Amino acid sequence: MMENVAIVELNRNCDKTVEEIVKLEKRIFPKHESLASFFHDELKKKNSGLLYLHVNGELAGYVMYSWPSSLYASITKLAVKEQWRRQGHGETLLRAAIQKCRTRKVSRIMLHVDPLRTPAVNLYKKHGFKVDTLIEGYYSSDRDAYRMYLDFDSC
Repeated sequence: MMENVAIVELNRNCDKTVEEIVKLEKRIFPKHESLASFFHDELKKKNSGLLYLHVNGELAGYVMYSWPSSLYASITKLAVKEQWRRQGHGETLLRAAIQKCRTRKVSRIMLHVDPLRTPAVNLYKKHGFKVDTLIEGYYSSDRDAYRMYLDFDSC
């Protein structure tokens, strides 16, 4: 069966989609890492965006990004529902977010990822991201993060 896949830019007034994304956020991320409690506030920021992926009409994942300055952008969240993982959907979302960030004329995209999330680290490396540094205790006292970056002149 062929999948019907669509990447959609979030319409900030579409409460049903926002609520679906908030539910997914709560399911995937630990409470202290989740943006669910202030998701609506994040969406109000003018320098941020969110793309989501529908597969056969179902929310399969999303990516949130921002451009805090004219110099760089950040990918703040990338999440794919468990049943849709390892099928290229995370890569599709990442590519779309990179393209959106490119339109902002920034020279660098940064992100943070748990070094133990090997599939995520490998995905980012596949798309040219490099490890900048290890930040100890980034997520919690016993969970670190790689800060990774992609320079557009190196793409």
